[in-house]
Amino acid sequence: MFIRSRRDFLRATIRSAAAIGAGGAMGKFGAMNALAQSGAPYQALVCIFLAGGNDGHNTVVPIATAKQNYSLYSQARGGLTIPQGSLLSIPDGSDTYGLNPSMPEIANLYKSKKVAILANVGMLVKPFASRAAYQAATSSMLPSQLFSHSDQSGQWQTAIPTGLGSSGWGGRIADVLQTQSPAQNTGAKFPPIASITGCGQFCTGANNLPASIPPPYSAGQATSMATLGGLVPNSNTSAEMQQLLTFDNGLLLVQAGNNALSNGNNYAKTITGLLPTNKITTAFPANNPLASQLLTVANVMSVQSQLGITRQIFFCTLGGFDTHSQQNETQPGLLQQLSQAMNAFYNCISQELNVANNVVAFTASEFGRTLSPSGNDGSDHAWGSHHFIMGGGVVGGKLYGSYPSLTLGGPDDANTRGTLIPSTGVDQYGATLANWFGVSAGNLATVFPNIGNYQTQNLGFLG
Repeated sequence: MFIRSRRDFLRATIRSAAAIGAGGAMGKFGAMNALAQSGAPYQALVCIFLAGGNDGHNTVVPIATAKQNYSLYSQARGGLTIPQGSLLSIPDGSDTYGLNPSMPEIANLYKSKKVAILANVGMLVKPFASRAAYQAATSSMLPSQLFSHSDQSGQWQTAIPTGLGSSGWGGRIADVLQTQSPAQNTGAKFPPIASITGCGQFCTGANNLPASIPPPYSAGQATSMATLGGLVPNSNTSAEMQQLLTFDNGLLLVQAGNNALSNGNNYAKTITGLLPTNKITTAFPANNPLASQLLTVANVMSVQSQLGITRQIFFCTLGGFDTHSQQNETQPGLLQQLSQAMNAFYNCISQELNVANNVVAFTASEFGRTLSPSGNDGSDHAWGSHHFIMGGGVVGGKLYGSYPSLTLGGPDDANTRGTLIPSTGVDQYGATLANWFGVSAGNLATVFPNIGNYQTQNLGFLG
């Protein structure tokens, strides 16, 4: 055996819980496996978190619209301005916008109506009718620690803008779908939520914890997935391992650790036993961390029927967007990775897995950045930003929400630097996704406690 002491065992247990997502809540999940499947069609949500705060101003640029134009953008952007001739022109009715020149794949998906854009999204307690209303707001009406990375990342993931949430809206969606009628995932052999690079609170529910699957997932990676904290469940050790894990020692803490490790071991065996024979063949770009994550997502999707999962949520991360300096050198490469990875993923779900109408991938980020540059080549933490929604069921080729004024100190500026007051709340964004995913109108407030503050709860970007 590889365990030398109780301390080693507990350390291995903790590592297992982190690596596989097995915890106390997994016991609750596993206890439901004897229930019958609902027979509902498969659906999946894929959150792509752009960590650091993506600059939406250089992601979606107005060229000629009824309210904004390129000259307003260039006057405010200074040294961060993208030349108009370099922008990838996309239509929105009679208006014309431009995508960052590093995103031709997203531009093509938008034109083919597989991608929609949601403008000026951000964390809110309640919507503001005007800049004056924002300026008159008390602290209780504003998200706490508005420009802090950690606070805003947590608030985006929990949909709790004024405090600490114990669960995330991804996890709460999974919880609700297991209890409302018809119940989902009741016979599943694997958790309904999977994180590819580690997940914050977004993935955590009251009755669900995520499985964590390291990318890239391939037959060669399978062994390491089944290797938990130095414990290798091979033919020489599996019988001894099972005997140890099922031994009732009377110590609650150690027994809970036994259960966590046992669940993690079982989930690892389940997934590694399936994936080597279900390898995705769609080409994903190399040297692209997000593409590796989305390839892993596609591999897990390919075995969803064997896992007995009808509703599945994934969390991926692309970092590096905290561009206080060298933004013109850094952001284009990151947006290129995003565009190429999302395009490969759409090709896979549409052509190889044939589930494009049942899968929605969407971007998120803790906040946007200031329109006015900081120094010569950077931008500071701000608030609202623009996001992409992709899938066969997306009513694409359109810009949703309200594109903001780009006048510094104007009607949508929280100060004088182009810190956008969001016109669309994270609650509305998430509620639209949750509604498509099967969360009933009556359960939306369970997932998004502040959704009642919004008159419009479904933004219409999903059919």
